[in-house]
Amino acid sequence: MADDKDLQLLKKRLLELAERSYNHGIYTFTPFLGLSEQQAFYEIERDLAYAGYAMEGGSPLCERKMIRFGAPEQLGYEEEYPIQCIMAEPLAPKFAEHLTHRDFLGAIMHLGATRSTVGDIFVQDQRAIIFCQDSIASYLMENLLQVRHTHVKCSVTEAEEQLRSPVTEALSLSVSSARIDAVISKIYNLARSRSLELFKAGRVYVNGRLTENNSYTLKDGDVVTARGFGRFTYIAEQGESRKGKKRIGVEVYR
Repeated sequence: MADDKDLQLLKKRLLELAERSYNHGIYTFTPFLGLSEQQAFYEIERDLAYAGYAMEGGSPLCERKMIRFGAPEQLGYEEEYPIQCIMAEPLAPKFAEHLTHRDFLGAIMHLGATRSTVGDIFVQDQRAIIFCQDSIASYLMENLLQVRHTHVKCSVTEAEEQLRSPVTEALSLSVSSARIDAVISKIYNLARSRSLELFKAGRVYVNGRLTENNSYTLKDGDVVTARGFGRFTYIAEQGESRKGKKRIGVEVYR
């Protein structure tokens, strides 16, 4: 998570990108931003609205996103986000190690790439789908040859063709209410006091936006991220249990 000084510098940079887009009639792009950095944008969103903007990570499943300043209706033309999708897979799948997100990210960082140039990494089976900036795609293709002890090959791919929906588990829970702190406590088996600490530490996001309101009542379709624990989608209230508690449905990302 970025510190306060970094976030203040980011806000200044966002204002500069918006002004440049508006004054020169061109699209400008941020690097990939994590949730805390996206929140910095939301905090000054009104100051940037004049330039027009949109967010994209390469796939609807992506959490890390770029912001593009400028809009087709204002500029009169369209420009794609500078995002490339790469698939990394073992040369010899039979002998490949069990590689994780951290393994692939570590190998990329070891090559000298900065975190802001790399978006989400999805590990499926033995392959990784890596979203990155166009500017480093060729470099990764040529140099990402090994992850831990496993030799890999990289190729450009279309995310829609390779990326599967994340694995989720449908749960029906009995809770005192659909308050976000109660639901987080139930899903992750946390004491209510531990759940409250997550809000105080700025680790809870609803639909990509930071929330410090632990009494927020979840609505159908809300996507909640509790950093360090996971993510889930609130589906719907399903009635009451025999003891008078609410029954709710959630889809928990595994």
